[in-house]
Amino acid sequence: MAVYEALNWEPAGSVAVKLSTGEPPESNYLEPELIKDLVQSVDGTIVECNTAYGGSRTETAMHRQVAEDHGFTAIADVDILDADGSMELPVEGGIRLEKNLVGAHFGNYDSYIVLSHFKGHAMAGFGGAIKNISIGLGSKEGKCLIHTAGASNSSPWGGDQTGFTESMAEAGKSVSDYLGNGERIVYVSVLNNISIDCDCDGNPAEPYIHDIGIAASLDPVAVDQACIDLAFAAEGSEALQVRVNEREGLHTLEHAQEIGLGSRTYELVNIDK
Repeated sequence: MAVYEALNWEPAGSVAVKLSTGEPPESNYLEPELIKDLVQSVDGTIVECNTAYGGSRTETAMHRQVAEDHGFTAIADVDILDADGSMELPVEGGIRLEKNLVGAHFGNYDSYIVLSHFKGHAMAGFGGAIKNISIGLGSKEGKCLIHTAGASNSSPWGGDQTGFTESMAEAGKSVSDYLGNGERIVYVSVLNNISIDCDCDGNPAEPYIHDIGIAASLDPVAVDQACIDLAFAAEGSEALQVRVNEREGLHTLEHAQEIGLGSRTYELVNIDK
């Protein structure tokens, strides 16, 4: 609550809180007890999209059950955004995507709070704010488009890594642009349980990094860069650094800055001081 309030941002209208519901059985999703006060303070609806890779969250009914099992339905309403298909957003200034396909219910909400668990990721290098608004808000079709840099909306496989990272940045920009050029979306990222594996992995590697804290920003590029810097500076970060660098994770931030999603330059303000 403290880091969110420090942003001095007020949501307009209906509020969606985007997070990962976490893949069973043992993923490191954000605990409902940790986020409950924030979600309820804005009368938020927790939103998520189905996965494109199988697992326990690939179909809406199964996904709702996971959300219930993990405690999210006990703190707020939960909306699977692509339960009724896709909504198309234009991509401005991109070199990979001409359109982005988000869940059809995406437009039902006026403001978005993006709650991200910062960690590594087997395909993207790391998962943070940009991944949460690109792959995270993508419908199944949209996830496939991002993974294949626009080549396919039916299969997520076969794309090249650089195209994937750049497409994440471009999809994220389309979301920000739609939400008042970023005025109706904010980002809160939790640096705890920092494994090299994502919350889409039901059996992630043990975290080697101690819990660091919570970062928040109006800029998704800045908050992701700050999380990277904080995590990389921490003891035990070697495996995470290898994961991020092998997957060209930092290129997502480079491209996001190039196309105007945000800035990698930031000022870190410690609200505990």
